[in-house]
Amino acid sequence: MKTILADKAGFCFGVSRAMELVEQQIASKKHPILTYGPMIHNEEVIKDLEERGVTVTDLEGALANKNGGTMLIRSHGITRDEYEKLQEAGYEIVDGTCPFVSKIHRYVEEYSAEGYQIVIIGDPAHAEVKGICGWVANGTPIVVRSAEEANALSLPADSKVCVVSQTTFNLNKFQEIIEIISQKGYYIKVCKTICAATRERQEAAQVLAHEVDAMIVIGGKDSSNTRKLYEICSGICPDSFLIQTKDDLDPADFHSFDCVGITAGASTPNNIIEEVQNHVRKF
Repeated sequence: MKTILADKAGFCFGVSRAMELVEQQIASKKHPILTYGPMIHNEEVIKDLEERGVTVTDLEGALANKNGGTMLIRSHGITRDEYEKLQEAGYEIVDGTCPFVSKIHRYVEEYSAEGYQIVIIGDPAHAEVKGICGWVANGTPIVVRSAEEANALSLPADSKVCVVSQTTFNLNKFQEIIEIISQKGYYIKVCKTICAATRERQEAAQVLAHEVDAMIVIGGKDSSNTRKLYEICSGICPDSFLIQTKDDLDPADFHSFDCVGITAGASTPNNIIEEVQNHVRKF
């Protein structure tokens, strides 16, 4: 069976940077080492880090801990309030927030201070979006995740609106929502904050899905950008499979395919991608 790996797949810059910071802290042998939430949305990676002495915590656990230590901030970022509370608790903070996410924090802080209504396009339950909301200086941010919610958006006619996006949001949906909001007559400042790595992965997956009999999308079940890749692939190639590791694959599903495409979310290490690719070739 022929397999084709998408031109862009796997760790993005922000995740690579965050994981390098974790490795540096493990190598320093400073303990305890904690991460504020799972460092990345990949269960295999988190399991490996736990076995090497890295503990995942939340704010309640962090404040209850009396031993201090090093606190690693994941690439998704956190709110200003959370950051300040961790500092007050005495942690040595190693900030792994993706620079592209940090830029969004600056956008919403600056524009909200100037009187703009902040509108965030993304999933309100996602850690990155929650973090962005926490950097709005004035007013309450509005989170929009669909065309229906964009149509329902109602603000005073003279509103100044600053629109940002979750870095991993679907580009086509983002453009659709922007078009809807633009028709409402507000004064709009659009900050294009879908990161290049996300856009490139989505475009590469879209191209590949047209060329193969089946698509395999590898990534953590809680990974937003992985789910977006799967949505794109399954919309083009009905025989698309979302998996975390090679063990999730059933050879019986692939008996009729000659060519299989493979892509992976930004939290998927190269070794897992290679394992899946080698495994599929054996089919």
